[in-house]
Amino acid sequence: MARFGLPALLCTLAVLSAALLAAELKSKSCSEVRRLYVSKGFNKNDAPMHEINGDHLKICPQGYTCCSQEMEEKYSLQSKDEFKSVVTEQCNHLQSVFASRYKKFDEFFKELLENAEKSLNDMFVKTYGHLYMQNSELFKDLFKELKRYYVVGNVNLEEMLNDFWARLLERMFRLVNSQYHFTDEYLECVSKYTEQLKPFGDVPRKLKLQITRAFVAARTFAQGLAVARDVVSKVSVVTPTAQCTQALLKMIYCSHCQGLVTVKPCYNYCSNIMRGCLANQGDLDSEWNNFIDAMLMVAERLEGPFNIESVMDPIDVKISDAIMNMQDNSVQVSQKVFQGCGPPKPLPAGRISRSISESAFSARFRPYHPEERPTTAAGTSLDQLVTDVKEKLKQAKKFWSSLPSNVCNDERMAAGNGNEDDCWNGKGKSRYLFAVTGNGLANQISNPEVQVDTSKPDTTILRQIMALRVMTNKMKNAYNGNDVDFFDISDESSGEGSGSGCEYQQCPSEFESNTTDHSGRNANDKANHAGARVGAQPYLLTVFCILFLVMQREWR
Repeated sequence: MARFGLPALLCTLAVLSAALLAAELKSKSCSEVRRLYVSKGFNKNDAPMHEINGDHLKICPQGYTCCSQEMEEKYSLQSKDEFKSVVTEQCNHLQSVFASRYKKFDEFFKELLENAEKSLNDMFVKTYGHLYMQNSELFKDLFKELKRYYVVGNVNLEEMLNDFWARLLERMFRLVNSQYHFTDEYLECVSKYTEQLKPFGDVPRKLKLQITRAFVAARTFAQGLAVARDVVSKVSVVTPTAQCTQALLKMIYCSHCQGLVTVKPCYNYCSNIMRGCLANQGDLDSEWNNFIDAMLMVAERLEGPFNIESVMDPIDVKISDAIMNMQDNSVQVSQKVFQGCGPPKPLPAGRISRSISESAFSARFRPYHPEERPTTAAGTSLDQLVTDVKEKLKQAKKFWSSLPSNVCNDERMAAGNGNEDDCWNGKGKSRYLFAVTGNGLANQISNPEVQVDTSKPDTTILRQIMALRVMTNKMKNAYNGNDVDFFDISDESSGEGSGSGCEYQQCPSEFESNTTDHSGRNANDKANHAGARVGAQPYLLTVFCILFLVMQREWR
């Protein structure tokens, strides 16, 4: 037995040495983990030099590990920051697209108005001279109101334009009948004949229709770009839940604890975690797509019949044509006004000759050719702007449902979609076997990686869904040429939305109370006016019938 004691002892020592050598070799794998950990700015004293027992780990797989408790805690914060950073990068690009396009559109529309006003002023000074200078505030007020509508809203375009033509008629009527003295009361009577006599021809009707449609479409479209910019800005600020944070840690850094520092998460594994962490953003997709479709429809209007550039560039020519119409028909117009308002008082003889010389008109404007391209503003044209933004809108469709995939396409977050075997599946380097869940909150019930409370939608997302819904309704109204009031989106977040899937021409407008007829009066005004005329009838029986009907309606 003694003869075999030494060899046995040597054999035992060899086995122990081999085990120690294996342990020594294995412990070296933590050096790379430690190096990467320190490279992120963490304390090197947190990282062990060799593997330790992992019973202290709460999220990452236990057993022998290269991670201390401090490392797991810091990796948890790091994974959350990296997730937020990648999501923000994805959203920032889209936000910058809408922000830059809104800025360009806004600059273009404002400069277009300034150019149109300057063109009218220069040409009217040249054509009408002192007469225009004496009445220039009338035209300045027109452009001032147009600018106020675009910037602030709260302007009834039809009423404003009706008022402009009525005021212009008063000034023109005084000029073409300069041998008479007109009181303010008489001129007010004259303005009542604007619609009946059509002293400016068909220009006011056509221009009112063109301006209203073009300005509504332009302002609504610019507002839509601003809303898209703001929605993306607010939704891009993600706050991962505790369950999401745990899943992110497990996906991004738990592989490091096993020494697998070069192994990236499996693509489908990443997809499930992103769908769970971005579940609420996924619910934004449907209303976002409806909004994008409505924006594209209004963009087509801007390229066609509602082109504000084609309306504003020749506005000086159109107003001049209206003035010349009035001059040509001044005799017939004056005779009918004198019949309706009564004969005016003549001026003293000395003042008549001076007034006539002051009211003489000079030559007409140059003829306007529609085939001429309008003068551009802000270094571009409306066609170029719309073409560019249409392409960006098409690219932005389905952005929120694609966001989880786009995040996982980032090489920092996951392995390529074709690398399905040599990737981290949350437990080790192997194929990920679970199916990928759908987008949105409701689909996360079956998510195998992230526990999501599907009963509590995110309030920020809900507010943005409502903001998009309100803006989509405004787009539909603008598409049909209907004016709408613009309030702050936050004031409308509790209103009813669209979401009915109706066609643009068939959708009832939720802003019908704000639409006006060609006279600038809304439906309630016309009803009140009609009621006043009936009430003025001298027949007592009619009055009693009306009172009875009114009381009966009140009882109901």
